[in-house]
Amino acid sequence: MIKVIPNKNNIAAEIECNLKSLTKTDITKIKSCLIKYGLIYFRNQRLTSKEYLKFSKIFGKPAFYPRLKGLSKKYPQITVVQRKSTDKGPNFGEQFHTDSSYTKRPPKFTMLFSKIVPKKGLGNTDFSSQYLAYKHLPLKLKNKLKNLKGTFSSNGPIANTTIERTKEKGVLKKKLVAKHKIIRSVNGKKTIYCSPGHLIAFNKTLKNFKNLKNILFKHQTKKKFQYSLEWEKDQIAIWDNRSMLHQATAFNGNRKMHRITVQ
Repeated sequence: MIKVIPNKNNIAAEIECNLKSLTKTDITKIKSCLIKYGLIYFRNQRLTSKEYLKFSKIFGKPAFYPRLKGLSKKYPQITVVQRKSTDKGPNFGEQFHTDSSYTKRPPKFTMLFSKIVPKKGLGNTDFSSQYLAYKHLPLKLKNKLKNLKGTFSSNGPIANTTIERTKEKGVLKKKLVAKHKIIRSVNGKKTIYCSPGHLIAFNKTLKNFKNLKNILFKHQTKKKFQYSLEWEKDQIAIWDNRSMLHQATAFNGNRKMHRITVQ
């Protein structure tokens, strides 16, 4: 039996259960919650890397992240995202974005498993529901965006947050670029798919590109669409990259996460 605890405005939900002993019914409900809420998280989960990877396969095929090396030869799909107290500069992912939007087949889902966390309330991950962002998008803007595609680049604005991590773990230096529709549907629900950290152009020549981009970004990240996830040790979160933006928050201290993306 699992217990689902939705947050305000149905932005994210906590699920109480033991991920080591899920039934088929539990798995179906967890998948449904992920689509409905965009982000789900589980406290007090003591999984080995093998068990963590097995759990990720419930949602699809674990992907290889093109920017960092894997945890080990045995677990190349798990990457380590770590912030040390001695690190300088911005945190990895410290700007609203959706993961790997610069690839032709971006991952549907991202998972983080907390191994080391700072004091509670520090090192949060902020999320912004793009279901709600689309729902409250003015009709004029909906019409302007419905046929647009965005060009997304690995060298976009967020690239400066990867510098320190890639020094440690190695990086694919080749620039990656891809185009995707700005407005899309996820299981029949409309969402805005636009990564502020990676967008560099629209497919149509627009004289007011910068103005439209700024208006869209400001709307996508309104506080009323947001939820800030406080991390605890042994906590797993998984979110839908098609319907959620996320960002790391600034902090000083030690934090270590094991990350998996799922196609």
